[in-house]
Parts: sequence; structure tokens; C-alpha cells
Amino acid sequence: MFDSALIAEDPAELGIDPTKLAELTARARAEVDDGLLPSAQFAVARRGRIAHFETFGEATNETLYGIYSSTKAVTSTAGWLMIQEGKLDIAQRAAEIVPEFGANGKEAITVEQLFLHTAGFPSAPFRPVEWHDRARRLERFSSWRLNWEPGSRFEYHPTSSMYVIAEIVERLSGVPFLTFVKQRIFEPLGLADEFWLGLPEREGARVAEVAMAGEPPTPQDYRDRGLPVPPQTEVTPDALTSFNRPEVRGAGVPGGGGISSAAGIALFYQALLNGGRAAGGPEVWSQQTIDYGLTVRSGDHVDMMYGKPVNRALGLCVAGDADRNLRGFGHTNSKGAFGHGGAGGQIAWGDPATGISFGYCTNGHDQNPFRQGRRGVSLSTRAAALLA
Repeated sequence: MFDSALIAEDPAELGIDPTKLAELTARARAEVDDGLLPSAQFAVARRGRIAHFETFGEATNETLYGIYSSTKAVTSTAGWLMIQEGKLDIAQRAAEIVPEFGANGKEAITVEQLFLHTAGFPSAPFRPVEWHDRARRLERFSSWRLNWEPGSRFEYHPTSSMYVIAEIVERLSGVPFLTFVKQRIFEPLGLADEFWLGLPEREGARVAEVAMAGEPPTPQDYRDRGLPVPPQTEVTPDALTSFNRPEVRGAGVPGGGGISSAAGIALFYQALLNGGRAAGGPEVWSQQTIDYGLTVRSGDHVDMMYGKPVNRALGLCVAGDADRNLRGFGHTNSKGAFGHGGAGGQIAWGDPATGISFGYCTNGHDQNPFRQGRRGVSLSTRAAALLA
């Protein structure tokens, strides 16, 4: 558990309106009360402290959750540290650092393209438990082939590009990636017992087991909304529930294997909102590094599903001037809000306009993405408007 001194006795101390907070709380618990989700947890933070932290259903505030792609913020900001130290240039070709990766036509892929999901190998296969086997890891990197020319389009890479970024961090730092993340990010932020990448078995009892919730939409449901039926990806029910297994939780998948509480998420984003440090802690990222990392670099690339600009920075999404609800934010978030959601409805963002950060976790993977999306927008819209 994080330091209890980081929890405000009264949310009003941090400028949070109690009536608005009550409305957010009611919304956060709604699907649990209705029986759709087995549990849910949310946290709001500001000025480096937790304004409110609450859990509903079959869980407690001690419970941790698989946060899936919200993990990308951790792996990406680990990469930012290599940039900060002058060891990494995003214009570099990844194969200059990891030669094994350059096989099969991948030699021209840049580090920036890895961060932006424009690298051209979105669904390259990799079993989570192979991550600790260095020889197998490098064999996988070599075997991957391109689906399209790097830089020519955006297509979300659920895990593949983050494996390479993690390998780059490991080689440039000389420290195993999971150790690097713990020592350079989680420990100085006071989150070493609250945010994990590579969960030890002794902590397994704290984690809420993932379960499928609801029914997936039919092809007609997509057609009725004027949307294409999304292609099958590696993010399947079996892949998501595999994180109920200790060996998968322990693997520390760089693109989706993080385990945290909602409070851990909110405090992580507080550091990015407050000069790269926890309250009273050492600087992890300089403000210059944070500004550099959050600069949108995706140009006119659009999301294949909605045809809208993706607004991607180095590993994170930025809300932008329009369509921010399609990027994991609420209607009331500022254009500068940044974060990264996760499968199953996990929410993670910070908003520099208000200083608010928000984390929401659930172990109920809602198979209806339209309902899941509406829930996320509704929660984030309320959370972003909490100031008195």
C-alpha cells in the first residue's frame, strides 16, 4: 500500500467539489450494483495526493487489477528516461540498438515509429512467458515480418512494439527492464507495492481475477452504427483471462502486463503533472522530458475504425481539440489531457488544465465495446469536471 499520508482527509482540501464527487462515485459503482461487473475501483488525485479512493463489489482498496494497455504509459516513460539521459534519439533506427530486430525488412524502422504504432508489425506473435528467455525473445524479434511499410499508416500494436522499446531500454541502461522500471519509476514514486510490472507470486492473492461480462456485439450492431466489423487481433478473451495465471502476471509484458490499483494509476499520473516527481520525492523525469514525450507526432494518421486523427505522442494519447472521447477521455477533459486506456475498460489519464488525474479499474471485461466506451466517457467526463 502507498503512504497513507498521500490520502487527503477531505477532498475539498484538494479543491474537489463533494457533490460532483458523489455523482462520480454513483456512476462508478452503477454497473457493479446492476450485476454486470464483479468489481470496480476508482481514484482521483490532485496536487500529488489522493482526493478519493473507493472500491465496489467483490474487492477492497487493497485489491490490484490487470490494467492491460494502460501499462504502455510505464514502458513509454521508461523510454523517455533514456532520451533524458542522452542515450536514445527517436530518429534512430531500432536495429542500430537491437540488431536482431532488423531482420526480414525491419531494418529501417525508427524508435519514433515504435512509440507511434506506425512501425508496420502490429500483430507480431510473442507469448508472454517467452519474455524472460532472452534467446527466445531475440529469435522472435528476428522472425517478425512487416504487414506494411513503416511510417505509412497507423495501426495499433497491442504488444509487439513495446517489447522492442523494453529491449532498447534494457540494452541502453544495462539493467533488466523489469528491474529498471521498479528502481527508476515505481520506487522513487512511492509505488513499489502498488504498481507492478512482473508481479511476484506472493502478491497474487491481491489481484482480482478477470471475468468476461456481457455479450459481444453482432456484425449487424456495427453496421447499424456505420462502422466496420473490427478485425481479429491478439486481444482475445483467452488472452485477457490468461492474466489470471501467475506465470503470465509475473512475465511483465511491457505493452499490457501491468498490475496496479486505481490509486497507483492516479499517483503515477500525478508525477507527470507535477514536474516528474511524487510529492516530496526525487525527480524522475524533468519537465523538459515530459513536454518532449507528450508532443503529438502522429501527423495526419487516422484510426482505422473511426477515421479520426490518433493524436499520438511518444507512447501516450493526447486528448486534442476534437473527438477526445474516441481517445479515452471525457468531454470535459482539456485538449492537453494525456493518458492511455486498457482493455476491459481500464481508464488512466492526467489533465494539466486542472491538475486532476484519474484511474479506474475493473476485472469485468465488458465484451460490448460500445457500452464500455460510453461508461469510460461518462466516468472521465465527470472526473475531469470535479473542481469546485
